[in-house]
Amino acid sequence: MVSVNDQAPETRAEADAADSMADRKHNRTLRPESTTFSDFMLSGWSDENANVQPLESSKYIQSRLTALGERFPGERLVIPAGQAKVRNDDCDYAFRPDSAYAYYTGLGQDYEAGAVLVLNPVAEGSADAVRGKTHNAVLYLHPRSDQSTQDYYRSAAYGEYWVGARPGLDGIKIMTGLDTADIAGLNDALAKDVGTEQGAIRVRIIRNIDVEVTATVDAIRQAGGFDNPDATESDDNTFYEFASTARMIKDDFEVREMRKAIAATHDGFTRMLEALPATRGKERGERILEGKFNANAREQGNAEGYGTIVASGAHAPTLHWMRNTGTISNGELLLIDAGVETDSLYTADITRTFPVSGTFTPLQRELYSVVLKAQKAGFEAAQVGATYSDIHHACMRVLAEALHDWGILPVSVEESLSPEGQQHRRWHACGVAHHLGLDVHDCSQARYESYQGAQITPGMIFTIEPGLYFRENDMLIPEEFRGIGIRIEDDVLMTENGPEWLSHDIPKEIDDVEAWMAQAAASARN
Repeated sequence: MVSVNDQAPETRAEADAADSMADRKHNRTLRPESTTFSDFMLSGWSDENANVQPLESSKYIQSRLTALGERFPGERLVIPAGQAKVRNDDCDYAFRPDSAYAYYTGLGQDYEAGAVLVLNPVAEGSADAVRGKTHNAVLYLHPRSDQSTQDYYRSAAYGEYWVGARPGLDGIKIMTGLDTADIAGLNDALAKDVGTEQGAIRVRIIRNIDVEVTATVDAIRQAGGFDNPDATESDDNTFYEFASTARMIKDDFEVREMRKAIAATHDGFTRMLEALPATRGKERGERILEGKFNANAREQGNAEGYGTIVASGAHAPTLHWMRNTGTISNGELLLIDAGVETDSLYTADITRTFPVSGTFTPLQRELYSVVLKAQKAGFEAAQVGATYSDIHHACMRVLAEALHDWGILPVSVEESLSPEGQQHRRWHACGVAHHLGLDVHDCSQARYESYQGAQITPGMIFTIEPGLYFRENDMLIPEEFRGIGIRIEDDVLMTENGPEWLSHDIPKEIDDVEAWMAQAAASARN
């Protein structure tokens, strides 16, 4: 990788001022500083344009913003994209905008780190207000740093010599349908008319996505008379909660993106199964399969939606096993939890458990069948008007009954299922359902009563993912159970007519799983 510190500013101080992300300095590189060099760097280039067109999501942005504005009339609302995060030294992770920002702008991938969406309240009695409008949205971002400015070669973050042609203000307006403005004017725009007096404006921000913007807003509010930080933080939390809860009901665009993510995830699983025969017994075989899936995610989408879990044998009962350093051996079960994130940042979340040999043993078949039965019970419970808790309890009953039948549960099924019991949760400590969308655990800022306790309504997308996790060091279970982990996870859309398995094409019935593995192995040989 070419180091961003090999750029050639006239002075390093000037480059740092132009690049807010360049606080980390190095003195190991000799940089040209002459006027001659600067003039030479800005001459002899043809125009370079970022090819832009309206995003499909742009058709849905205004309705989302309208609902947001109606919840907070008369207030200025600030939604930062966030900044790139340091991986090490002067190297950053690939930028992914905050999900609230992505939802309200439609911008996914790595567009415009440092951008800020601002919803300004319309004036009372104005033409906009008469038409029922509550806010005007403006997206603040850095203008293009093309060949017309010295930032072209100075700015590691925005200079197009370094990062390629950017859409800029005009391009982003075309892509999103939102008005855009130079981020140099952001602070003045945030501070305008802020105060506690009649007719003044209150400000809310989605906090800590961009630390500098949050600090600026806090200072503006304090100067405007909002001098109780606990009160302003509470206001911000309410804003964040609403922005999270608003994503529970998916529009048509979001459903299409989820179907796309799931189809790509299916392909990623097939790639792993094709590689499995040649991976058995190899050191770090789990990572070989992880690489196959993640490569597919980059080819078909933005990236993997979360850290891919490839857990063979005794690693499978570890719920968040993401080291993926293990060897995959015949006779074991292989648990894979993975999802492709589309360019719009919607992610699938699928788990399958495979017999490494290609065929389930009688014990593996028995345990797997219980988990599958539990998942189907959760699906039957997931009806319009039911709650996530109903799904959970339906899955837990099946698991508790099986644990009791195996002689593992130390109490009766009913005692274990009671709030005072819960002994069965030793072998299933996690939840069995969660919202899914822009985040793998979407809408997580919603209150309990809006999430676990709320009725499931058409348009919600969620997972159902029961499992059994028998750790290798668990002395309360039969020896042959130890080191086995099984999870089956699918993505579900609630419709007016009941739940729909969005991931129904990804095999999970025992015979179908074995046939899928055999077909993938044959394809790899050909």
